[in-house]
Amino acid sequence: MDILSNLKYAPGSKKNKKRVARGAGSGHGGTATRGMNGQMSRSGAKHKAWFEGGQMPLQRRIPKFGFTSPFKVFSQVVNIEALQKLAESTKVNEINIETLKKFGLISNLKAPVKVLGNGELKLKLKIQANAFSQSAIEKIQAAGGTIETI
Repeated sequence: MDILSNLKYAPGSKKNKKRVARGAGSGHGGTATRGMNGQMSRSGAKHKAWFEGGQMPLQRRIPKFGFTSPFKVFSQVVNIEALQKLAESTKVNEINIETLKKFGLISNLKAPVKVLGNGELKLKLKIQANAFSQSAIEKIQAAGGTIETI
C-alpha cells in the first residue's frame, strides 16, 4: 500500500539543472555552451523567433493565395425577427432604410440592406430593402405583408 510519505519520483525523471558559466571545473565554463563565434555567442544577443539569419523569411518567400475582388458588395443584414420586434415596439407598419437607421438596426444609409428570413413574422408589414432572401419573401407574404426592392 502506497502512503503519501512513501512516494518517490520515478528513476531518471529528476535531473539537476546544468550550471553554465561557473568556472572551468564545472565543464561548462569558458564559452558557457554558447559556441565560439557568431551573434548568439555575444552578450545581449537576441533575435525574433521567426528570424532566419538574413535568409529570405518564410512569410515573404511563400506565394500569397487567393484573390480579393474590389467589386464585392457588403450588405447590411436584418433578420425578420428584428423587424417583428421593431414593429411591435414602435407600431410601425412601413419599414424602409431610413426607419432601420433611425432605430439602430443598420449603421449606414448608403450600403445595401438585405432582409434575411431568420425568425417569425406575425404582423402585416410593407418592407423596402435592396435585397430579400427567398425565405424572407415567403414569410413576409405569408403574414400578408408586401416587399419592395429598391
